[in-house]
Amino acid sequence: MAAPAPLIERAENLLRRLEWTVLRRLDGLLQGHHRTVMRGQGMDLADLREYQHHDDVRHIDWNLTARMDQPHVRVFTEDREMSAWFLLDLSGSVDFGSGHQRKSDLAQELVAVLARMLTREGNRVGAMIYRSQVEAVLPARGGRPQVLQLMHLLRQRPAQVSSAPTRLHDLLRTAAQGIRRRSTIVLVSDFISEPGWEQALGLLAQRHDVVAVRLYDPLEMDLPDIGLLPLRDAETGQTLWVDTHDKRFRRRFAELAQTREQNLRLALARSGVDALELRTDDDLLDAMVRFCQLRKRRLRGPGGSLRAA
Repeated sequence: MAAPAPLIERAENLLRRLEWTVLRRLDGLLQGHHRTVMRGQGMDLADLREYQHHDDVRHIDWNLTARMDQPHVRVFTEDREMSAWFLLDLSGSVDFGSGHQRKSDLAQELVAVLARMLTREGNRVGAMIYRSQVEAVLPARGGRPQVLQLMHLLRQRPAQVSSAPTRLHDLLRTAAQGIRRRSTIVLVSDFISEPGWEQALGLLAQRHDVVAVRLYDPLEMDLPDIGLLPLRDAETGQTLWVDTHDKRFRRRFAELAQTREQNLRLALARSGVDALELRTDDDLLDAMVRFCQLRKRRLRGPGGSLRAA
């Protein structure tokens, strides 16, 4: 019997397509991107210079500042080889999409491009996969085979569907305990989770350079007028019938969605992380350009967010 194409072969085909359609087009846009995508953690003192408004106050040299009567900071040499970790929320709600692409599809392609871009520069990438719990940890390594292994994990389907709600703080606490060396961390999630993750994210950001990639679908923001509609909770399995003809219901739905948006953005800002918002109908190349712009902004000052227009 002819066996179906293995997941690793499909991952190879997808990565080859992304390298051709996205990475090649990015090459001309990412001059000097090594310093903008990831931050080094070198400890070798390279220079002393006057303080600028975007500098980290922890790097102020107080002895020189007192002698010169002008704030000065220490400048360190960054390591060329760095580590990046992907914290990937693949719970039931991430498997939703109202168009041709689900949130999980967008997550897979974004992670594949980022991981390949980083490993081409000699960096290491690792991952923690969360579905109903942290079910897989891929240690940080370099090279194209590591990217293929990561994609293989992303494309695997769970043996059974959990009825438990997402506990994003479990993933964040596991990362805080397991990632010892200072790294760049990319958290990919739709942030549809039980509360309590905000504090865990803030603690993680105190040690690591964290980027939060928030996935969402347009239908989660605004319901169309299409009559009686069953809404099923992808994580608990509960189904609720709603009448989308009701203008008051649609307006209330949009208001609640807007309130959740504001609260989420405020929580990410308070956690001290960069935030990138991606819709399921986003173009991946545009998303990557916005990601690199976000990393450049990190060099100019802490905190920030970029979202699709």
